[in-house]
Amino acid sequence: MPRKQPNTAQPSTLDEQVAKEPWVDPDDAPELTDELLDSVADRAVFSHGDKVIARGRPALDLFFKKATVTIRLDPDVVESYKSLGTGWQTKINDDLRKARKLGPRRKTA
Repeated sequence: MPRKQPNTAQPSTLDEQVAKEPWVDPDDAPELTDELLDSVADRAVFSHGDKVIARGRPALDLFFKKATVTIRLDPDVVESYKSLGTGWQTKINDDLRKARKLGPRRKTA
C-alpha cells in the first residue's frame, strides 16, 4: 500500500490545527495569540434558553452593599468567631444586628 504524503499546508483555522495535531505534552502547548484568545472568549458565553448567564459574582444593589470598616476587638472575641469556621464575619454582622435590634437583613426575590 502506498504511503500518504504529509500535508505541508498550514491549517486555516485553530480548530483544524487542533484536530490535525493532537496535544499530548503540556510543553507543546500552542502559543497564545490574539486569535486564540478571541476564539476562546467567543466560546465562553453560557446561556440557558434565552437567558445569557454571565460568569462571576453578580452586582449588588446599593441597599445590599456592605461597608468596609476597621474595628478593634479583643483577641478572644476574634478567636471565638474564627473558630466557627467559614462565615465568621457574617456571624459577627448578624450578632450586631440582633444587639442593635435591627432585625434580619431583607433579601430580594
